[in-house]
Amino acid sequence: AKFILRLFLVLLEEAVTKKVLIANRGEIACRVMRTAKKMGIRSVAVYSDADRDSMHVAMADEAYHIGPPPSQQSYLSMEKVLEVAKTSGSHAVHPGYGFLSESTEFAEACKQEGIIFIGPPSTAIRDMGIKSTSKHIMSAAGVPIIGGYHGEDQSDERLQAEAAQIGYPVMIKAVRGGGGKGMRIARSDSVFLEQLESARREARKSFNDDVMLVEKFVEDPRHVEVQVFGDMHGNAVYLFERDCSVQRRHQKIIEEAPGPDISPEVRRKLGEAAVKAAKAVNYVGAGETHGLSPQHTTHSTVEFIMDAQHNFYFMEMNTRLQVEHPVSEMITGTDLVEWQLRVAAGERLPLLQDDIVLRGHSFEARIYAEDPNNDFLPGAGPLLHLSTPSPDQHTRIETGVREGDEVSAHYDPMIAKLVVWGEDRSAALKKLRYCLRQYNIVGLNTNIDFLLSLSGHPEFEAGNVTTSFIPQHYADLFPAPITPSGETVCQAVLGLLLQERKHTQAFMQTSTAAAGEATLVDVVVVYNKDCSYSMQEVYTVTGEVETEGGASFLRCSVNGVKSRPKLVILDNTVHLFSMEGSAQVSAPVPKYLAGVSGAGSQGAAVAPMTGTIEKVMVKAGDTVAVGDPLMVMIAMKMEHTIRAPKSGVIKRVFFSEGSQANRHAPLVELEEEEGEEEGSSQ
Repeated sequence: AKFILRLFLVLLEEAVTKKVLIANRGEIACRVMRTAKKMGIRSVAVYSDADRDSMHVAMADEAYHIGPPPSQQSYLSMEKVLEVAKTSGSHAVHPGYGFLSESTEFAEACKQEGIIFIGPPSTAIRDMGIKSTSKHIMSAAGVPIIGGYHGEDQSDERLQAEAAQIGYPVMIKAVRGGGGKGMRIARSDSVFLEQLESARREARKSFNDDVMLVEKFVEDPRHVEVQVFGDMHGNAVYLFERDCSVQRRHQKIIEEAPGPDISPEVRRKLGEAAVKAAKAVNYVGAGETHGLSPQHTTHSTVEFIMDAQHNFYFMEMNTRLQVEHPVSEMITGTDLVEWQLRVAAGERLPLLQDDIVLRGHSFEARIYAEDPNNDFLPGAGPLLHLSTPSPDQHTRIETGVREGDEVSAHYDPMIAKLVVWGEDRSAALKKLRYCLRQYNIVGLNTNIDFLLSLSGHPEFEAGNVTTSFIPQHYADLFPAPITPSGETVCQAVLGLLLQERKHTQAFMQTSTAAAGEATLVDVVVVYNKDCSYSMQEVYTVTGEVETEGGASFLRCSVNGVKSRPKLVILDNTVHLFSMEGSAQVSAPVPKYLAGVSGAGSQGAAVAPMTGTIEKVMVKAGDTVAVGDPLMVMIAMKMEHTIRAPKSGVIKRVFFSEGSQANRHAPLVELEEEEGEEEGSSQ
């Protein structure tokens, strides 16, 4: 038997280390490929029409097209992914995180095809993917849990009655949920059914399963999770905790390891509870695909809710690596994707518990294409300019896009993860803010300035983080826009003038009428602070544009004060980036060039972004009040409710359920009632 097991492990190692298909896209696929290349393993990519020219396709040794942009028809198609695995001769599939990584059916299908699934077996994914089942398992194992209803009766009446019994506020969760999808907070009985229906709709769309659980909502908790790893030889370890408390829309935005202000004793208890939780599932390594592996744990993340007294309660277990796994790698000096591949090949864990040493502190900031000032509305579009801090031993940039690429409306709007390490939390936080200043993007809205505001908040610096951090400190985190200073306007004007001189010189050099080069030494700017002619400030400005590392810098002097901001000019807008902050100044467009704004959107609710109309709640002739729901859209993997901008009567509805609406397209035509119009004119 031992000989057979050794032979199996040898064959397994040869299979895994030969060629791996990565069933994912973007930064996730790029992350896995980077380690595969380091280990000498060939990587196979899959891509949709939207990703034909993407970074992960370029990085792979081979790449195969698997369908149109919608993920249900490409990255979530088990049949297409498995067909590529067989066609390419891949012996193993790495699902990354997201998409099929926690699909019971996909893990089982890989097993049936004799393909190694780099992750736990289908039974473990099923048990931990269903929140009600996982809660029962953890409770039986002695892992502390939060009370709630996880029963089979899914009627509105039963769920509402259970919510009343638990006591408001309650959290409504999809049992197969994750990533903040299918989750709603009901703070009173009056809104319970509305929140339940919304959570069910989103769960059906995201997981094709709308079974819900209801549990007590803990106010102002911390979200702390522990990275657990095991092998096929009975070894299981924890790699300390991560604090992921600061979130928006129940989705993490900044993570750190270890958790701030967590004592060594609590840290040990957290780790031991996480290992106990993982062992309670009794799931096995990837080698179980061939039915020869003993039952032991593999990689997982055990998530806990922690109260102000550092009591913690099991929330869920993710049977995969998490988006934020790099912070655990930074404080332990490990490569967890390499661990995955080695464990899947039958090897022992590289380190046992006593060998894992916690060193320093690490932060991860998720850089998204979104508008924090508009309720973090996701966006899409081209990265017209992209420059980043230089990666080094203590600075990692996990991304799947390059300058010129497009952030697609079909997938998650994450642009990159910026990961930094420092000797302690204070040093790591300074490093994070320094690097965020160097992460410059033009072309679409991002959350970079918000991340700077967040990471510089005194309460964040003190480590006083909870899941309510953003709403609690909203006024500080969303300050009123600041008008550019006179110095900034001068820099922008100088940048425009130098660009115009460059264009003029290029024209003169190619023109037969060229009579010599134009020169520009000094610029005198009259700047009217309040747009009146009664107050004027005169600035003397000199400077030149320098190019370094593919970026342009404006070396300038404004009234004798020297600076060197990064300069990006697109159309008539000047973008300036420096360690003091970023600014943009738009040159006014002459009236004869300005288009006349159409009236098509007047009296209409418009689509905030390109997406699919999931539900239409009104019809022509309906009377609505301000704030009444009109439609529900699905875009950027999120559900958005479009509400009436004013009271009135619906004259026309422009879209039906299932149809696609482009960004800013009018969704309905809304007329004010005659009485209201008369009243408003008085």
